[in-house]
Amino acid sequence: MRWPTREGRLSASEQPMALLPPGIRFFLSFSRDQWFRALVLLLTYLLYCSFHLSRKPITIVKGELHKHCSEPHEIEPHSYKEFVILKPSTENAVQNASRCGWAPFDKQNYKQLLGALDYSFLCAYAVGMFLSGMIGERLPLRYFLSCGMVASGFFTALFGLGYFYNIHNLTYYIIIQVLNGLVQTTGWPSVVTCIGNWFGKGRRGFIMGVWNSHTSVGNILGSLIAGFWVSSCWGMSFIVPGIIIGVMGIVCFLFLIEHPRDVNSDPPRTPPSLSCNGFKIQNQILRAEESIPEKSWETQSMLGPSPVYPTHHVVVLQKEPSNGKSASSAISFFGALQIPGVVEFSMCLLFAKLVSYTFLFWLPLYMANAGGMDARHAGDMSTLFDVGGIFGGILAGVISDKSHKRATTCGVMLMCAAPTLYFFSAVSRTGPVFTVLMLLVCGALVNGPYSLITTAVSADLGTHKSLKGNAHALSTVTAIIDGTGSVGAALGPLLAGLLSPYGWHNVFFMLMMSDAFALLFLLRLIRKELNCRRPAGGEQTEWKEH
Repeated sequence: MRWPTREGRLSASEQPMALLPPGIRFFLSFSRDQWFRALVLLLTYLLYCSFHLSRKPITIVKGELHKHCSEPHEIEPHSYKEFVILKPSTENAVQNASRCGWAPFDKQNYKQLLGALDYSFLCAYAVGMFLSGMIGERLPLRYFLSCGMVASGFFTALFGLGYFYNIHNLTYYIIIQVLNGLVQTTGWPSVVTCIGNWFGKGRRGFIMGVWNSHTSVGNILGSLIAGFWVSSCWGMSFIVPGIIIGVMGIVCFLFLIEHPRDVNSDPPRTPPSLSCNGFKIQNQILRAEESIPEKSWETQSMLGPSPVYPTHHVVVLQKEPSNGKSASSAISFFGALQIPGVVEFSMCLLFAKLVSYTFLFWLPLYMANAGGMDARHAGDMSTLFDVGGIFGGILAGVISDKSHKRATTCGVMLMCAAPTLYFFSAVSRTGPVFTVLMLLVCGALVNGPYSLITTAVSADLGTHKSLKGNAHALSTVTAIIDGTGSVGAALGPLLAGLLSPYGWHNVFFMLMMSDAFALLFLLRLIRKELNCRRPAGGEQTEWKEH
């Protein structure tokens, strides 16, 4: 074979330039800051998804811990000590101590015992949440979050080991639930703080509405994983999620970037403001020629630029801070409570989260009792509630971004949720078609306000102008709001366990009343939002009062 002579070749400058592959062109179309933001958004999504994935197994395994006995000759014992622990027939086989379930949850008061498991976890979570925010703002979030995830994986797996080691001591399971509840509080303040550090307020409702679907996705994955093992080896329903969250804790330690300044990226921009009659007026004028040199997250989405109009005035009214605290100092608990809107949204979330977590912990058991399903099918059916929650969170975020009325958006969804819960209780026994439809609708209306308050609203309040740019405050504000909500999350499953023996209709009445109270605490903020109207004129002007 003869090679072409040197004289016959084209010089390097004369050769035509090859087109870049489409994938490389796509990669280069985004800036370095955009890729870092995408990494933080995706990573925090997966991290908190694993938190909910590890919480879900207990709700699926409840139907296996207690089985309804139909044999008339079986006598309900008064104490689990009356059982003779059966030896496994093979070395690897583990048998229940009772044909009615797993002692001590096989007695007639099983609902109260299962409720005690939920209550121990959620009480520890609620108490720990108030402390977690203040601890998290004083420690590196990456270390704080990673240690919490690894510890949570350890305690989740310990619960499952009770199956393999034939442990029937109620105290053992309650202690594990308490410890797991405490370490799980490291998650929410940390991930919301990271998101608040990286993303501005421009499309916060939509971005966080999509991002907050990690709650529902984690619940769905946790249900499917736990449901796969529940009938054959329920211990694995805890061990596998425990391993997953532990591994994700290691990933968090290796890759999480807490703040844009850590990689020399530009932080989210805050428009300049001027003072007028005790209010801060922010007047942001975006011009096409001014926005081309510098790109900010406020004027572009995650995957590309959005149109910038020639003149767009954004006027924001905010009360001026009365204190002069340093932007770098950590905010106190009572200082965070003085931020306008924190108390109202916290109390609203208490009742909204009560409803959401009652569904989270008791819906599979209700489906098993009302629909006559086994534990696995009841768990699979309950995931539809979380699917509806995904759409509800995104819808609430989009509507609140367009209307600039967070409280009003929550109020409308809460007002619609109460009658929807009544219809769900009425049709859940009629057939699968109506049950599926109502599960989706209930999930959207129940989880929509809960999602909006815990994400966009918390981030808005945590970056309130009265804080003068204090980056440490976001973790504390988030912890206060979600910690107050966690009190409701603890009360809901407990009340469900106490009321369900007297009929499930009592549980649904309690849930409807909770939605009504949640709406009641928002009425003052809703009135203020409705009174803030757009001024006359042709310019696009937005008014917000905090």
